Amino acid sequence: MPERMITVEVVYAAVDRQELLSIEVPDGTTVSGAVKASGIAEHFADVPFDQCALGIFGKVIPDPSTRRVEEGDRVEIYRPLLADPKEVRRLRAEKAAKAKKQQKPI
Repeated sequence: MPERMITVEVVYAAVDRQELLSIEVPDGTTVSGAVKASGIAEHFADVPFDQCALGIFGKVIPDPSTRRVEEGDRVEIYRPLLADPKEVRRLRAEKAAKAKKQQKPI
């Protein structure tokens, strides 16, 4: 009996371009297996995909090597953060407070 195939999408967005690949994989394929099967690494040779977080429809998958994809899933590959968002907000708040303090009422 032939193996049941399902269709999923694998997407990665770099700073300057994005790639969305629609692929067919055997039912039971894991999230990380779908990324490997997509061949997306050939499009972005400088990206260490084995170190990137993976998710499905905006939700990070804690263990992509065990989570299986389902028909119609969009597997997303997330770039590492360049700056911690909490730290950026803290610095912005400090800067605003400093600017407010320097503006003395007339």
